[in-house]
Amino acid sequence: MDPLKRNHRKIISLKQAKKIIILLVFVLFFDFLLFPLPAMANQAVEVADVSQDQGTIISGEGDINQEVLLSIAEFNGKLPANDNVGIKWSEHLIITAYNSEVGQTDDSPCLTANNFNVCDYGVEDTIAANFLPFGAKVKIPELFGNRVFVVRDRMNRRFSNRVDVWMIERPDAVNFGVKIAKIEVLK
Repeated sequence: MDPLKRNHRKIISLKQAKKIIILLVFVLFFDFLLFPLPAMANQAVEVADVSQDQGTIISGEGDINQEVLLSIAEFNGKLPANDNVGIKWSEHLIITAYNSEVGQTDDSPCLTANNFNVCDYGVEDTIAANFLPFGAKVKIPELFGNRVFVVRDRMNRRFSNRVDVWMIERPDAVNFGVKIAKIEVLK
């Protein structure tokens, strides 16, 4: 018998066998004791009494039901339109105002950095921003609603993340002051 024991090759060692048995016990413990939830969920669905009447949304006053049904019919099974379709990105920035005065601009106050004459144009839709390309369209809804501004000017290099709104009258720009608001860069 001794020669058989000596020549017999072991497939796995005793230490590895113990690890495998512990792993199997651990897996079975988790499987049977901690994860019976899918079986319990199936039982709950079978036992539950679900009403087939799905037409009543709110039980109570008829006026409320009519309002809810009207608002549901208004959407006609579709989500409302997204208002942010044309927005590339948005960010909160410091916003100031300026005028066409020599003290606030260079020696040609009416001409912007891209040679646009704001004095002749006369519409307050020009902004100066160093981080946006010329011609970029921007909204500042918190301050100006749906008005669209166009980047036509640049600021001093030390103002990298700031927007400067051009205004016709100096008192308007002084009253505007310095504000922080969200800008929306349009596509």
